[in-house]
This record gives sequence, C-alpha cells and structure tokens, in this order.
Amino acid sequence: MTAVEVNFDGLVGPTHNYAGLSHGNVASMRHGGSVARPKAAALQGVAKMRALVALGVPQAILPPHDRPDRRVMRQLGLDVDHFDDDVPDWLVASAMSASPMWSANAATVSPSADTADARVHLTPANLVTTFHRSLESRQTTAILRAIFSDATHFEVHESLPAHVRFADEGAANHGRLTPQHGAPGTHVFVYSRTSDEPGARRFPRRQAREAGETIAASHGVAPERTVFVRQSDTAIDAGAFHNDVVAVVNESVVFHHEDAFAEPLSHHESLASATVVTVPRRMVSLEDAIGSYLFNSQLVTAADGAMVLIAPTDVDENPRTSAYLAAAAADATHPITAVHTLDLRQSMSNGGGPACLRLRVVLTPEELAAIPPGVVMSNDSLDLIEAWISRHYRDELRPSELRDPHLIAESRTALDELTQILGLGSLYDFQR
Repeated sequence: MTAVEVNFDGLVGPTHNYAGLSHGNVASMRHGGSVARPKAAALQGVAKMRALVALGVPQAILPPHDRPDRRVMRQLGLDVDHFDDDVPDWLVASAMSASPMWSANAATVSPSADTADARVHLTPANLVTTFHRSLESRQTTAILRAIFSDATHFEVHESLPAHVRFADEGAANHGRLTPQHGAPGTHVFVYSRTSDEPGARRFPRRQAREAGETIAASHGVAPERTVFVRQSDTAIDAGAFHNDVVAVVNESVVFHHEDAFAEPLSHHESLASATVVTVPRRMVSLEDAIGSYLFNSQLVTAADGAMVLIAPTDVDENPRTSAYLAAAAADATHPITAVHTLDLRQSMSNGGGPACLRLRVVLTPEELAAIPPGVVMSNDSLDLIEAWISRHYRDELRPSELRDPHLIAESRTALDELTQILGLGSLYDFQR
C-alpha cells in the first residue's frame, strides 16, 4: 500500500512560557521562571517545518489550545476571561500552559495497514501524571476530530479513563517498525510501570503498560503485531520522562541509547528483523544524551529514500554527541545518512526537542485527501503562518504576565484568525 508519514507539528501557542511545571523533565525544571519568547519559539517551530518540507516529508499542523480552557475554568469556579488575585500562581501557570505544543503526547496512532477495520485510529492521551497536561485531552480530541472527521477513513477514540492505572502519554512512548510506512507494522509500546507498581521513585513513571494494551486492542491491532518493552529506571531517573528522550524509531530502524530499555531489544523475537542501532554509554552518557536531546530528534525518510536525523543544534555543541554523529554520517553502514541541526532553543528550554513537537500519522493518498487541506503545509502556507505569528505573538513573556487579561484576549483573537487560515471553522468554545 502506498502511504506517507505526515508529521503533524504542534504549533507553539501565544502563551509559551517557562513555569517549570513538569517534574522529571530536567530542562523544564531548570528553566522555570525564566523569560520566554513566544514569537521566537513559534518561528523556530515553523523553521523546522520548512526543513521537513524541503526534504519532501509531508508536514501538517495541529493548532494551539485555547488558554485558559473555558470549561476547565468553570469547573474550578473561576472567571473564564481573567484570574482574580486570590487564584494561586501554580493554578494560573497550569491553566495558561502552552504544553499542547508537544504533539508527540497528543495521541497514539495506528495506521490503516495495521487495524482490523482498515481505518486510521487515534486515541488522545489522558496525560494524567501532571495536572497541567491533564487539562489537554478534551481540546486535543476536538482538534483531532475536526481534522480526522471522515468516519470512512478515521476513528478518533475517547481518551482512556483519567486514572493512573491507565496513565497514557501518547506517541512519545510508542513506535512503529515496518519495512516502509505503507506496509503492515509492529507496534512497540514502551511503558515505565504496570498499574500495580508505585508511580514514582526519583521522578514519576508516567506510562502504564495497561494503557498500551488497551489502546492496541481498541485500535484492532493484532496481538502478534504488538510488543511491550519496559523503559529503564536508570533512564527515567536521569530525566528521560518519555521514551522518545532516549530512543527514536523510523521504518525498520531503532536508534537508542544503551540505557534506554530495561532489557536488550534482542530479547524480543518479534523485533529480530529491526535494525537496532545502540549508542553505548562509553561514547555518549545518559547525561549527554538527555542534555542535548540527541534521541529526541526526528528520524525521517526523505523523498529520495535517505534516512535523515533532524536534531537540535545542542548536539553540535556537545563534543560527545557531535563526535558520534560525525562518525555515523561517515559510516556507510550506519542507517542515518545525514544530520540536519536546527535552532530550537525556546522549546528545548521548556523540555522538548524536535520529536516532542510532532505527531506522526501514516496516511494513504485517499486518507490524506480526506483531511482539511489547510492544515497541510507548503512553503506558501508556512509564509501565512509566519505572518500570523508576527502579528499576534509577544516577543517576551514572564510567568507573572500570565495573569494579564490582555494576554487571554490577544490569544483568542489570534486563534480565531488561525482557524480561518487552516479552514477548521469554529473549533474553540469561545467561537461558539
């Protein structure tokens, strides 16, 4: 079956800020309270999308969420348009978080080649481990249903029950191995605990095995096409809050750190056909891998068939990761044939790199034609998005400014215009 992998990037929202809300995410914790630059963050994201378009990799957009979520504000007994002085800072920061930009956490996706009913299935993540992210699932579901609305081709499920027994962080802990994107694949669900284990040691264990098991079954993925692999405690407690911080999969390749998994992938017979590239800790330490986001890069297949790593410029600045990638590019047997580095410092400082910013969705030509064309990006449409960002985003934003009622009004004006650019209609509650 002919199909392409489309990268749906989470567009950085107008309230991009550094509140340090994500315990276990070292970069987020370290930069909490810093001055953020929403306009620069969003434009850096657009530059990344342009790089993918230049490689011939299909690129699309997931729009930001409305912040604060009006329904959540009502549930909390708060005004939907401003924060009174007695609302605590942590609640303001949570309600105004731009965390939906991390679209790798938006959902888990099963392509039609793998499902019993030959449709694309998407399950939005419940993200229950952290409060600010647990607020996302309702709007994420609405956005995905607006884009993947054709029931002939798609089913967008409800999120799993909002309980730690089914804690689900989406595609950041999921990979798909296949000879090529349109062929049937094997789904690799990485988990950090089972439901009867403690949820935290040094840092939280965010992904329950039962979440992956439930999603695979509801998507109609055959049991023989699912593999459950445990993330190592060592990686989590070093700051690998999601598996995509220490491993990335593309087609038949698994590129990972030696300490990513609790046991070698060779222990799983169904992964025998994969090309497993293990980066040894003697060459790149976990600290180097997590600090540079070497593995939180996008590993993509370009239009010419080359496998390219889209990495943050941080890997150039770390002598160990830089040396490893230089050797890999010079090695004719290494599956990564080229490395492109991009400046994503604004998102990196908030705890996510290139891979965190995208949700991979494999689509056939018929499925691609069934989504709103406005969300699929070209250089011309990215020009429109850049101009929109320049009109509406602030240059700087401090955590104390999240209480500014003008920020809420500015954001909603921007999102109202964006839905028209993307052709998504009245997507947000404030538009109805």
